Amino acid sequence: MPYVNIKITREGATAEQKAKLIHGVTDLLQRVLNKAPATTFVVVDVVDMEDWGIGGLPVEAYRASLKAANGG
Repeated sequence: MPYVNIKITREGATAEQKAKLIHGVTDLLQRVLNKAPATTFVVVDVVDMEDWGIGGLPVEAYRASLKAANGG
């Protein structure tokens, strides 16, 4: 009984895109590990940008630092 938790930042992922993630992960587990789709659980959590950190910074600040470092 696989359980997969996908966390993404709140940046406008549509219901259709989330459904594709759920379907794709379920299909992958079936093909690779022979797991039954009926007992495969996939949860998509959407996280506010200010609640997600990378490298000690909120994600927006981290992205801005990358952009500045790349001359953007």
